[in-house]
Amino acid sequence: MASAVESDPADGGHPRQSFAIGAGLLAGQVARHIEDTVISCGWPVGQSLGSETELRERYGVGRPVLREAVRLVEHHQVARMRRGPNGGLFVCAPDAEPATRAMVIYLEYVGTSVTDLLEARSLLEPVAAGLAADRLTEDEITILRAALADERAHLHGPESWAHDPVHTLLGRLSGNPVLHLFIDVLTRLTTRYARSSRASSAAEAAVAWQDSHAAHEAIGEAVIAGDAARAQIALTTHLHHLTTWVDSRRAHRRTRDPRAGFDSATEPRGKLAEVLAGRIHDDIAVRGWPVGAVLGSETELVARYGISRPALREAVRLLEYHSVARMRRGRGGGLIVTAPESQASVDTIALLLEYERVTADDFRIVRTALELGAVTRVAARLAGAGDEPAARLTAAAGGPCETSAQHPHRAGLFHSELATLAGNPVLALFLSVVIEVCHRHRGDGAPGASSITGEPGHTHHRILDAIRHGDTALARHRMRRHLDTLTH
Repeated sequence: MASAVESDPADGGHPRQSFAIGAGLLAGQVARHIEDTVISCGWPVGQSLGSETELRERYGVGRPVLREAVRLVEHHQVARMRRGPNGGLFVCAPDAEPATRAMVIYLEYVGTSVTDLLEARSLLEPVAAGLAADRLTEDEITILRAALADERAHLHGPESWAHDPVHTLLGRLSGNPVLHLFIDVLTRLTTRYARSSRASSAAEAAVAWQDSHAAHEAIGEAVIAGDAARAQIALTTHLHHLTTWVDSRRAHRRTRDPRAGFDSATEPRGKLAEVLAGRIHDDIAVRGWPVGAVLGSETELVARYGISRPALREAVRLLEYHSVARMRRGRGGGLIVTAPESQASVDTIALLLEYERVTADDFRIVRTALELGAVTRVAARLAGAGDEPAARLTAAAGGPCETSAQHPHRAGLFHSELATLAGNPVLALFLSVVIEVCHRHRGDGAPGASSITGEPGHTHHRILDAIRHGDTALARHRMRRHLDTLTH
């Protein structure tokens, strides 16, 4: 997939892109060039990137390809096309919806359990509560109390389980965009489990949610009082009780209908194509994600969902981007279920964090919480495992005297293998996001800008040695010190 950049003085100084790739990938590459332009300009919200005619000339593509590229850019909420006089493609301020949706799709596909979700929440949410307690302003106190009042008002409604704004709000109040994003994803997925795991009686559900609200009130008051330790303990206890409750309701789990996951907490907002793509995704999830199955021809899908062909085709482009499904043309063709890949999540998250101007310290806080959690879990799992997991970590660690200059990617390999062996797909995805986005941003003042120095192989073997001897506390100590050298 190659492209060349040509000088084009007649186009106001904008470079003209000359693409030499297959037509099927052309729109995606144009979209990435548009997004790179926005990033390199410092994400100037409201600025025009050019009219449709100017963009077609700049990128050397026809109208259908450009419009498909613009759909992807709009889906990422990087820019929006404005029609009519003085129209064009204008830079916009994104929200977390596309990034959240991408992670929800992938984690649901890989079979994330409620235990995985709540384990990850127990690692990240107490950190968020502690940060919020240390930095909360009076205006933010008003916002938090309003959220608690709103939750209280919905406690006795038939859908009280869907009103759980406090956890995501604490993520936002932490001031750490990475924490906020990850907690948002975890809360949404937990809500999906709550829908299909509700108590067998309305009275039982009411008691559970009243207890949950009481815990939220206690957490909120501790945060408002600036008591970080009390807020963290209260939140950890609450998540433990939530885990126990959800586990106890598994026997009461109901069969999900085709729209079980298509709710106010997870429904994509925006254009019809985005909503339709979410609806098809949920239908695939309900069927158990049958990779290779044909969902129907274009004609059948148009009739089933009651939409136009253009709307369906735009939705299919979004599904193809997330590797949820692809359209096969010709006899015996149709929309075929595919296996999602984590890269769509990484790409979408990278764009959002570019806009959020995430700092190296933001990444350090999240990465430390995740990696210490992974170390703890791997230490517990290796205690009863054979030699194969330990051998994998040993191979990933590299030679004891190996330097970062000799093998610059070795450090990432060891940490990725550690996350994989933890056996929690949430930890594995979140750590891969943090590590890769940090690598993308290496440079002056960027997250992860500091270089990895010394002999990471030696450090990795010291961490591994503590894990193999069952000394979890020492393994966590060594990992924490190692991460300090990576991020300072």
